[in-house]
Amino acid sequence: MNIELAGVPVDNLTLEEALQNLEKFLAEKTPRLIVTPNPEMIVAAQKDQMLYEIIKQADLRLPDGISMVVVSRLLGKPLKERVTGIDFLLGACRVSARKGYRVFLLGSAPGVAEAAGRNLILQNPGLRIVGTYPGFFKPADDPQIIARIKQARPDILFAGLGAGRQEKWLAAHLNELRVPVSMGVGGSFDVIAGIKHRAPGWIQALYIEWLYRLVTEPHRLSRQLALPQFLYLTLIKKVI
Repeated sequence: MNIELAGVPVDNLTLEEALQNLEKFLAEKTPRLIVTPNPEMIVAAQKDQMLYEIIKQADLRLPDGISMVVVSRLLGKPLKERVTGIDFLLGACRVSARKGYRVFLLGSAPGVAEAAGRNLILQNPGLRIVGTYPGFFKPADDPQIIARIKQARPDILFAGLGAGRQEKWLAAHLNELRVPVSMGVGGSFDVIAGIKHRAPGWIQALYIEWLYRLVTEPHRLSRQLALPQFLYLTLIKKVI
């Protein structure tokens, strides 16, 4: 079951249900794409037809934004909960450590994915990180990267290339890569590696994580402007 926010479909499910879908996809072994629509991505999809189509056709679309949950309640079609990309990644690694799934990390600055991988293994003994590759690459590097991933034979490919770019890259190469599950995770590697920090739990509970990010990362101002645009598209536009 899914709902639409500004015309963009989002799946209505819990983290646990999302992880159940992950295991189903892995058992089927058909290349699947998971995306994490948040207000910024939903706003971008209004003008980016390619991104919109990728989200629409994705096999799973996780509601990655507390404002999406709040808006869905106001619209009378409540989302069950917020399912962030990083929480899904961490949950997937817990499952992978138990079941022996192989994980590849693509993205972030040189050395970050490796550091994130080491921390994930510390948190999940037995987890198999079968490869990493930094995210600052050019289209000409694609054949080399694709060959590296195929050689590693991961069950799950997490790509931290930035919203929009990661979804387009994965969608373009999904069938060639033949990875059962691929997913864009934005800046999750930076957080897992300890380079950046998530907002404290109490800030998340107050629904002001956006403010924490703005204070700690002022350069995000232009990105945070997507939130009022999202509210306009989903709420205000409906009543004017």
